[in-house]
Amino acid sequence: MDVFEAIRTVLAVRSYEKKPVPDDVVHRIVEAARLTASSRNGQPWHFIVVRDKTRLKELGAKARSGPYTADADFAIAVALEPSVYGVSDASRAIQSMVLTAWEAGVGSNWVGFANMDDMKEMLALPADFDLLAIMTFGYPDRKIGKGKKNRKALGEVAHAERYGTPWT
Repeated sequence: MDVFEAIRTVLAVRSYEKKPVPDDVVHRIVEAARLTASSRNGQPWHFIVVRDKTRLKELGAKARSGPYTADADFAIAVALEPSVYGVSDASRAIQSMVLTAWEAGVGSNWVGFANMDDMKEMLALPADFDLLAIMTFGYPDRKIGKGKKNRKALGEVAHAERYGTPWT
């Protein structure tokens, strides 16, 4: 799958098969995050891979926006060292993980964004780190309509030279 096709077809997945994702695919997803470009090459990110079912259930219980974490094959907690560019850099790394997973037929979703301090202790994060997201991964448990997205028309969001002049 080429990159544009992955971007065109990727969808959020919140319901997963009880089928394990092979270790080499998990490794490739984490490696994609690590290889992502970073402002000033700061690489302020840390990726905690959670595969233990008990821990996934604990994360799901704590994640207000993602109880389905408990049903994922694995999750990756994305933590940040203190950094001006941390959220931007880690968000780019997350998108790299999402697209790499999708290419392998693995669905994912971003759980949380704020108020995730209660999960930091469970993940043994240093006090000065932020927990940006819990990313859930697994094979989708049902056939999903790849590419059927409800998006605004390009002319509504892309502008030529200045705001208000549609780019076509």
